[in-house]
Amino acid sequence: MNRWFSLISILLCVSYGSCIMWTLQPNTQKCLREELQQNVPVIGEFEVSEAPGQTIDYVVTDSKGHILAKRQDVSKGKFSFNTESYDTYEICFVSHVPPNQRGISQEVSLITKHGVETKNYDTYGEAAQLKPIEKELKRLEDLSSAIVQDFAFMRKREEEMRDTNESTNSRVLYFSILSMLCLLGLATWQVLYLRRYFKAKKLIE
Repeated sequence: MNRWFSLISILLCVSYGSCIMWTLQPNTQKCLREELQQNVPVIGEFEVSEAPGQTIDYVVTDSKGHILAKRQDVSKGKFSFNTESYDTYEICFVSHVPPNQRGISQEVSLITKHGVETKNYDTYGEAAQLKPIEKELKRLEDLSSAIVQDFAFMRKREEEMRDTNESTNSRVLYFSILSMLCLLGLATWQVLYLRRYFKAKKLIE
């Protein structure tokens, strides 16, 4: 019983999303990166403090430079996209200040959710006519399933990295052995060559 209670407590402590706030200096940009698996829904909500005459744009891209979401001159809003493959995704906020104006810093807050965090369980519960406890159990079930999938994915990545390390170690070992054999052969050839040379010069018998 205590074991299940501990598991449920851990799942309840897992946050629905991540929230971050920072100060964006004039005519600069701030980018946030995160690695995500394939086919993962992502939603974001942001808000920017006001600064007369200044504008802020945002753009969401993957590691290949493909634009997944983009807007100019924003103050607050939302964006959403689905990941197409396992990749590193980047969210950038860019500040623009007119040349004849002295810029000021702006506060930017961003809340991002992905995977099971993006589901609206209130709407789902009403549609399925679920009780509050049933809705919460459904959320915990989806969350635990997502955690299991994440662990399985990390295990697969660990196996791939281990195989790569083992392959690299084998190649380094073979290369080291080959290098030693080459050096040993070169040293033997030098000794024999010098021996013949000294004999030819009658310096040794």
